[in-house]
Amino acid sequence: MDLTGGCEWVVEAHGCDTAALQDLSKLQDLFGSLIRELSLHPLSESTWHKFPGAGGVTGLAMLTESHLACHTFPEYQSLCLNLFCCRPRPEWDFASHLEREFSATSVRVRRIERPYHA
Repeated sequence: MDLTGGCEWVVEAHGCDTAALQDLSKLQDLFGSLIRELSLHPLSESTWHKFPGAGGVTGLAMLTESHLACHTFPEYQSLCLNLFCCRPRPEWDFASHLEREFSATSVRVRRIERPYHA
């Protein structure tokens, strides 16, 4: 018997504004919106690393539901986001948010169902 155990979203945004991809506060706001609007539960403060110079940002939030991670690549104008939840969550409009806040010209969202096997 298969039971839905949650899902994983793999999100790739391209054509993003280079400055936005280097802006730690914009990425922290993105995490905050996801955490608040999906009723996620962080285990602690998110961890961030800003690469030097024109480099991007990597972020990780450990959640009771699993994790939220992002990596930005200003040199490629791209943002990669991964959210894994062991409990079902409603859809979230990744595309609209990334288009509005990061000027993404294309956003690909893959939702992967993660069933439990009993």
